[in-house]
Amino acid sequence: MSQTFRVDLRGIVDLLSHHLYTSPQVYVRELLQNAVDAITARQTAYEADAAYETDADDADGVATRPPAPRIAIASSDTTGDGSLTISDNGIGLSEAQVHELLATIGRSSKRDDLGFARHEFMGQFGIGLLSCFMVSDAIEVTTRRAGEPTVLWRGFSDGAYAVEPAPADRQREETGTTVTLRPRPGCEHLLTRRAVTGLVEHYGARLPHPVTVDGEPVTGGPAPWDRPEDETEAARRDRLEAYCEEVFGFAPFDVIDVATAEAGLRGVAFVLPMPANPAVPAAHRVYLKQMLLSEGAERLLPEWAFFVRCVVDTSELRPTASREALYEDSLLEATRDTLGDRLRGWLVRLSRQEPARLRAFLRVHHLGVKALALHDDDMLRLVAEFWPMETNVGPLTLSEFGERYGLLRFTPLLDEFRQLAPVAAAQGLAVLNAGYVYDAEIIDRLASVDRALEVEQLRAADLTTHLQRLDTADEQAIAPFLAVADRVLDRLGCDLLVRSFEPSGLPALYLLDEDTAFQLDVRGTREQVDDTWSAILGSFQAATAPRPRLVLNHRNPLARQVLALADPELQAMCLEGLYAQALLLGHHPLRPADTAALNQSFLGLIGRAVAGGAQ
Repeated sequence: MSQTFRVDLRGIVDLLSHHLYTSPQVYVRELLQNAVDAITARQTAYEADAAYETDADDADGVATRPPAPRIAIASSDTTGDGSLTISDNGIGLSEAQVHELLATIGRSSKRDDLGFARHEFMGQFGIGLLSCFMVSDAIEVTTRRAGEPTVLWRGFSDGAYAVEPAPADRQREETGTTVTLRPRPGCEHLLTRRAVTGLVEHYGARLPHPVTVDGEPVTGGPAPWDRPEDETEAARRDRLEAYCEEVFGFAPFDVIDVATAEAGLRGVAFVLPMPANPAVPAAHRVYLKQMLLSEGAERLLPEWAFFVRCVVDTSELRPTASREALYEDSLLEATRDTLGDRLRGWLVRLSRQEPARLRAFLRVHHLGVKALALHDDDMLRLVAEFWPMETNVGPLTLSEFGERYGLLRFTPLLDEFRQLAPVAAAQGLAVLNAGYVYDAEIIDRLASVDRALEVEQLRAADLTTHLQRLDTADEQAIAPFLAVADRVLDRLGCDLLVRSFEPSGLPALYLLDEDTAFQLDVRGTREQVDDTWSAILGSFQAATAPRPRLVLNHRNPLARQVLALADPELQAMCLEGLYAQALLLGHHPLRPADTAALNQSFLGLIGRAVAGGAQ
């Protein structure tokens, strides 16, 4: 059996008026929006020469030109009874429209009942008016449409409303609407002159229609997106920089004009002069038809553009129901792409016209540009040409490195670069550090775009192929001592390798590649978890676990002396000391076994030295 929902109207009103909006202060914005929409409707009706726009006393039935738009607010400081009124000379409503529009929650009234395109208006009469219930338990609307009598509508927070002809003292002589609010307990301060003026300046100072509070005009000067004819470019730049410091709290690195016709959007983007956190969504200041919509609108720009803050005005993007954010749809997505193209073009222009300024920008915001380079060829070339990367032969761009050495040899891990860089440089191998965010991916993508570019990844295990092997005589000379060394290092899970390499001042080198490090982590974790997790982790462990290598440098006098020691105990302590030093030089973490070896070697050698000195 089909039935209809039973609706608790008081609950619906409470839900929408107290939970749809984030703050009771938005009631001023909603009232201003309704007033602006009413004025827009009247102007549009005149332009269309609509018959219902004629005044009652216009005998010949010709539509009269609307008077100059006017929105007047009287605060509780001047009304005398603690109330607030806002009056406009817009189109007004007939009694039938009052019943239909003010008492219907959620209906898209602007198109259906006024007969005009929806995008010309900011909001909906019914929904916007609900915000007033956050500061008042009752709302009175006195309205007159051309050729109709004045109507008085009273709405209450319990969902009830009443409509009647306006009494003699509430009659309106001109077309338009007046909304009256009386504060609910605790909200009196929100209807005072000081509070209302501040809210009008905050939300409506950029509106195209004059707004007064207690007879005083509220104006905000030129909007950021405006270009007054008598203002020079330098003066506009100074004005925008001052605006940015006032609103966003920083002096911009640069100011970029942005626009997209499809969204009716115009505005400016301010480039941050300091690094921004990519994980924190950028918050932008968005106006809808010159009314402030949000100070913290997100997803207006692509995710990679976290280095700018925007202030824009749009006429076509849709707001959410509370009109405090932008509605995610295909138009917003297209707008985001267009604005991203504008920022990309600014970067390309800097690379061609102001390369020094681009380098200054990259020093601050390289993360955002590198993120974009993973998907955009122009940005990829820009990064390759202008962003200096860390190498073991000094800072070089990818283009400079490729031209000088013929290929891009890199290590993908920061710790791996630190341990390999000095040794590789001594062998004549130039190596890029691709251990920072996006660097390895950028090198891979550069190789996929430019097929002629040679790329080589240098791993710790690969470096041994570039180190000189000992000749036969030297290998035979150290053979008796290798067995002792192998036993010492085996306890530490490490293999020994003896090579001859530069720099000769480096006695030992600890080589641990990514695969070996992963296997060591799996093995260590299995020893600390229960049987179930140990079995799961066992599926990731290789049958033959690789081991890191300690490479002793035969060109180093100290390393040769250690290998030639006849005392096994002293040789063991020296090997443990060289092992610990190689770990520290390579920035590797010390396991408990490594710390024990370091302490044992240090204390043992001190003991030997003290005993020898006593003799």
